[in-house]
Amino acid sequence: MYDDLQVTMSQRGVWQLQKLTVSYCNWGGSSRGIRAFMESQLQAFKESNPQLEVVTELNRGQHPFLKGAYKNKNERVVSVMNMTPEDVLLCATRLRNSLGRKVVKLKTRHVTKHPTVQGTWTTDLHI
Repeated sequence: MYDDLQVTMSQRGVWQLQKLTVSYCNWGGSSRGIRAFMESQLQAFKESNPQLEVVTELNRGQHPFLKGAYKNKNERVVSVMNMTPEDVLLCATRLRNSLGRKVVKLKTRHVTKHPTVQGTWTTDLHI
């Protein structure tokens, strides 16, 4: 069930996600989905990912989130406010599968190692 994504993100065979923190509120309405996830699917997720340290954290009065700590000292925080248990599982799986690198914004849409002198080809050429 949890290995339906055959894409396992590891670098040189080493998993990059070290710790997954599940933060929730025990009475807030926005944490309803993550509480259901913790009751039904969290234990199976832990068993299918023995390399991962999963910690639950109670934050009363706060919106729920998942926080992933990676080997390269980066952290990613994903809000799971008002999500279903299946969506929370998908977010946890995406955190597990990512490498934890920072997102780099590209300066142009066209990326190449050898830029052309003439410029990039477009369909808007007027001859």
